[in-house]
Amino acid sequence: MEKRKLGRTGLEVSVLGFGCGAVGGLMINGSAADQERAVARALELGINYFDTAAMYGNGQSERNLGRVLKNLKPELYLGTKVRVPAAERRNIAAAVTASLEASLQRLQLDHVDLFQLHNHILADGHDADLTPEIVLGEVVPAFERLRQQGKTRFCGITAVGDTAALHRVVDARMFDTAQVSYNMLNPSAGRNVAPGYPAHDFGNLLAHTRAAEMGVIAIRVLAAGALSGSEERHPHGSPRVEPIGSGRDYSIDVERARRLEPVLSEAHAASLVEAAIRYVIAHPAVSTALVGYSTLEQLEYAAAAASKGPLMPVALDRLTALQDSFVGETR
Repeated sequence: MEKRKLGRTGLEVSVLGFGCGAVGGLMINGSAADQERAVARALELGINYFDTAAMYGNGQSERNLGRVLKNLKPELYLGTKVRVPAAERRNIAAAVTASLEASLQRLQLDHVDLFQLHNHILADGHDADLTPEIVLGEVVPAFERLRQQGKTRFCGITAVGDTAALHRVVDARMFDTAQVSYNMLNPSAGRNVAPGYPAHDFGNLLAHTRAAEMGVIAIRVLAAGALSGSEERHPHGSPRVEPIGSGRDYSIDVERARRLEPVLSEAHAASLVEAAIRYVIAHPAVSTALVGYSTLEQLEYAAAAASKGPLMPVALDRLTALQDSFVGETR
């Protein structure tokens, strides 16, 4: 498994990561035996970055991962996240600290490698959304105190929200990493798209993260499964998912995904899933592509796809042409 530097952290992370969230659902709803087998197999395949969050299964993902790690005692890099609730915006430092303390208890660890803010970042933040001023002025100092206490090595954000607000936070160079929504349905984080492209325009966000020397954890690599070209959901996964940055609903994403299939008939990839993974890791700013799994078989397939390396330039050019055909459609 190829390893890449996670930005200025210096950590060498696998180009394919292990997502422990609800979209795949294995680390929440799978059996204990299947969870341990999947993590052990991921390690054998060379996957060394695992990503969870307090909100995944209301803490169940962290509990299950903690149990597995206690049994296996592996060497890996682990990230978790905090989402500050609207009711605790008046005391963000306390909320952030309490969240990480609870996460560490569930994970049965004394520290994590990466602690990330999971709130949306908006210019006019309300409820659980946070403004850049709050993120830089209150969240950053709270994270830094936890870093000084040895409870996290590095700090990051989930880069979802207003594009200008995200650019401002990234350009401040105060975080080590960013989780960036980037996939074949919405390439706007990685390149400029024409006006009228039916997706949220992230304004070439990866150029900003690269300038800031931030590590990039690509999320929604498979658009929550839509880039399988099927609307079928595995029982372990979320029965319903809301798109992040792509179409207005999952069905639209699936329909557009099927319109990318010509890249398969031209022998650039064996499936949409393979193409999706290899598309994301083709971007030089991406450190690791985070994929969620429902089964061990899905893990094996994703690892085999990543092992084939990035898509060739001719395939990327073909995908750009197919993506540009979406311009002008209703999101």
